[in-house]
Amino acid sequence: MTTKERYEGVIGYFQQAMPVAESELNYSNPFELLVAVILSAQCTDKRVNMTTPALFEAYPTPQAMAEATTEDILHYIKSISYPNNKAKHLAAMARMLCDEFGGEVPSDLQELQRLPGVGRKTANVVGAVIWQKEVMPVDTHVFRVAARIGLTRGAKTPLQTELQLEKNIPSHLLPIAHHWLILHGRYVCTARSPKCAECGIKEWCRHFSTEKAEN
Repeated sequence: MTTKERYEGVIGYFQQAMPVAESELNYSNPFELLVAVILSAQCTDKRVNMTTPALFEAYPTPQAMAEATTEDILHYIKSISYPNNKAKHLAAMARMLCDEFGGEVPSDLQELQRLPGVGRKTANVVGAVIWQKEVMPVDTHVFRVAARIGLTRGAKTPLQTELQLEKNIPSHLLPIAHHWLILHGRYVCTARSPKCAECGIKEWCRHFSTEKAEN
């Protein structure tokens, strides 16, 4: 099977089976999504969604959060992974939003990455979800699933994975393809014991064909 055939098969399946695919983080505006994505690093969306309602009630705007101390914010996010660092990042991020961006989340990805706690993946997620930027955010699910299926070859870093996926997926599909791979990795192509028997893309999957050949 060629790489082109594999991509066409996988994309075709998801277009039919998952025409709507969205972030599972709860948010109502760009600021809330940015906060949620920062909190989601090495943490589950489920845990983040349990934490953010009280946080957003206390700090509904960048201006409100900018006036909070790290300790104030920490009180609300103690159940999140790495709460101390994330509380510092949120406080500093909100202050920079107010000081340099008029309290508005910038749509430019390079500007977004200037904010404390915002790396390439976080900026790409916010850009793809809010503004439909044609980018491929790579988290642990995307990294694992892309390699296992065979969409990437020899990618050792998230950036290498990102570049290979962006080269082979039509650019207008990148924002939704990001969610296809995340949701597939979260519920079907799990890290341990992937559910190959019920997988809709197994006929295009390098891992499945290898397992079948060995058996």
